[in-house]
Amino acid sequence: MERNATDKELNLRIARRLDEVAQLLEAQAGNLYRVQAYRRAAETLRRLPRSAAEIVRREGEPGLRRLPGIGESLARSIATLVLTGKLPMLHRLRGESDAGLLLASVPGIGKALAARLHHDLGIETLEELEAAADDGRLRKIAGIGYKRLAAITDSLSARLGRVRPLRVIRKTAEPAVAEILDVDREYREKAASGELRMIAPRRFNINHDAWLPILHTVRGERHYMSLFSNTAHAHQMGKTGDWVLLYYDGRDGERQSTVITSQRGPLIGKRIVRGREVECLEYYRETESAPAPTAGDREREPSLDHAASRQR
Repeated sequence: MERNATDKELNLRIARRLDEVAQLLEAQAGNLYRVQAYRRAAETLRRLPRSAAEIVRREGEPGLRRLPGIGESLARSIATLVLTGKLPMLHRLRGESDAGLLLASVPGIGKALAARLHHDLGIETLEELEAAADDGRLRKIAGIGYKRLAAITDSLSARLGRVRPLRVIRKTAEPAVAEILDVDREYREKAASGELRMIAPRRFNINHDAWLPILHTVRGERHYMSLFSNTAHAHQMGKTGDWVLLYYDGRDGERQSTVITSQRGPLIGKRIVRGREVECLEYYRETESAPAPTAGDREREPSLDHAASRQR
């Protein structure tokens, strides 16, 4: 957010963003509790005598959580708006999200590598990129050596550390593949039957057609938002009606999974969660009593970029 703006202006800008989230969630048949929560948070920001930026700077997210009606998820949203001026969730609700461009803006990560990180590791934000660098996942990606990893880490420290100390990275407890596949099933069935609200994505949509179905649903404590992939890679591969992106927000923050139809191996033709193929194999073996795979069948699915090169 602009530093020369008054405290009231900053708070009002954040409140307007939260109101827009509430309006879009309501229009897209989202959870009414979340709609009301975002509206209450917007009202809290409008009445707040202090600057939200000052609270974040001095007290971090715990300070925001002490405000009336502000829980963990909303505190993260407000802190993100304060620190970056943007809210990834709002961009997705508008149909204009592009994680690839954000990741590619980091020195050492070009467009091709950004696409791989997004699809293979489910990385959406700079904070998630930071976590992947910290826990070793980036080092396992072909093309990322120690020198490049160091450059990426230094860049992230500069971009994120300027406004706050680097926080301790917590490993998020992922939902079971059965839950993710069930949300994928619900999304595709409702999309096929025409039950879902259509949004007009701003990317690859010259005529501004409302063609992209969006689903908001709940599983336990997790709120899911699902929609077909609208990335350049999905368009190139003709998979805009197959690859499904699922964003979920639980206690440990917002994460993302990608579900696709497997093109090879023992899971060919079945829906799988990218990066969790072994768990999917066990899931189908348990639910369908599938025969045990051979050693060759256990080979991981190729990355989406590798699959693309094989099919061209």
